[in-house]
Amino acid sequence: MLTLATDLDALIRCRLLLALREAPAYPSDLADALGISRTRLSNQLACLRDCGLVVAVPEGRRSRYELADPRLGHALDDLRNAVVAVEADRTCQDADEKGCC
Repeated sequence: MLTLATDLDALIRCRLLLALREAPAYPSDLADALGISRTRLSNQLACLRDCGLVVAVPEGRRSRYELADPRLGHALDDLRNAVVAVEADRTCQDADEKGCC
């Protein structure tokens, strides 16, 4: 069973993947963009690295993060497009009132 803490961590990882879909980035820039602490960001990047979804590319004394495979970006785009399509194609006339569909 998921808890609020694990749900939040999963959302942070999703936001990280979406940010890295746009362009590679440094951890400090990602933390600022997502509005989270660098410690929390570091933990989430480690998780994504361990899963093989992102890689750290050394650049001098810093490391830049990027998606491990460009196909991940395409998959994220496809998923986003599917969610948007479903949202736009509500079948219930009163979905907003009922909070469904």
